[in-house]
Amino acid sequence: MKVAIVTEFYPRADDPVLGIWAHEQARAAQAAGAEVEVLVLHRIVPPAATPLLRRPAAALRLARHPRRLVLDGVPVTYVRYASPPKARAYGSWGRWAARPLGRALRRLHRRFPFEIVHAHNAVPAADAVLRAGVDVPLVISEHGADVFHTAPRHTDGRAAIERAFGAAALVLANSSGIARACRDLGAAAPRTLHLGTELPPRRTPREGPERLVTVAHLVPRKRHADVLRALWVLRERRPHAEYLVIGDGPERARLEALTAELGLADRVEFAGQLPHPEALERARRSALFVMPSVDEAFGVAYVEAMAGWVPAIGALGEPGPAELARCGDGIRLVAPGEVEELAATIDGLLADPLALRELGERARETVERDFTWEACGRATLAAYREAAGR
Repeated sequence: MKVAIVTEFYPRADDPVLGIWAHEQARAAQAAGAEVEVLVLHRIVPPAATPLLRRPAAALRLARHPRRLVLDGVPVTYVRYASPPKARAYGSWGRWAARPLGRALRRLHRRFPFEIVHAHNAVPAADAVLRAGVDVPLVISEHGADVFHTAPRHTDGRAAIERAFGAAALVLANSSGIARACRDLGAAAPRTLHLGTELPPRRTPREGPERLVTVAHLVPRKRHADVLRALWVLRERRPHAEYLVIGDGPERARLEALTAELGLADRVEFAGQLPHPEALERARRSALFVMPSVDEAFGVAYVEAMAGWVPAIGALGEPGPAELARCGDGIRLVAPGEVEELAATIDGLLADPLALRELGERARETVERDFTWEACGRATLAAYREAAGR
């Protein structure tokens, strides 16, 4: 079965971990027996936050990005398009991308007659596919952006999401909570399909018995500041506790300033964005993965840590962490924004190394049972076949 995957988020030359989950799912589907090619919606307009004097160079880098790459055996075409700023026009980005995507899909179909288009998120990917007029069944994977960002903030975006969900042969959600949200946005029978991780064959030696880690883009919703404040609350009870922050983003300067203000500079490492294998290896050397983020549809980073026998802490009431907790043990949930509760949970887990190790064993069992890329690949191929009527 030949499948064209259309996505906004996918690894790029200057950001090799962007949308790594979409790439890994493509690889998993390929390993399960599908033939896949990926079309990435590659916006060539620098983000609005780019300083004015740096915009020409940023635009040039975007325009010079290779049009075609092969990543881990997956052929990838970067479809260039332009659109107005995200804050005011994101709901319409599918319309802006539709014409170049349509040309790319028609060229692809002539040499690779795909039977299915698999779009990651309704806006802009699925909306652009529908506007391009491609006459094959459409599968949409929902990862939360439509639910948490686009539908509440963009009237035209909500209409595009509802139209796309209504036209799709199948809507796949990364957690049962997101599936319910998709149903509210017009998806007839959304289904939960878990993303996954590779399973390391053995434990990675720990760098320290009290090292915390977060792997995430540095943005407010990930709530790194809560972890820093929890570390300050525990400064006397846990004087040897450390915090490793893997990732980069617009919040970095503010978080570094907060770290200095709290007197934690000698106990916090901002490692920046690391290549994915290195990020995994360093995270799995930690004692506890902590990411009390909100608007968390799934959270592959939790699963990646838990696969390495590292227990996790997530936020109560979020679809992704709730899904992990529903499927098994290995994750603890705390109310978002409750720093004292977060500190008490961290303290309680670190206080008993044997219990923490046993919790890590259960975390690994949860991932082995429900969250591997091999299982995701099989389920993805089965969804393709169902959508194609096979």
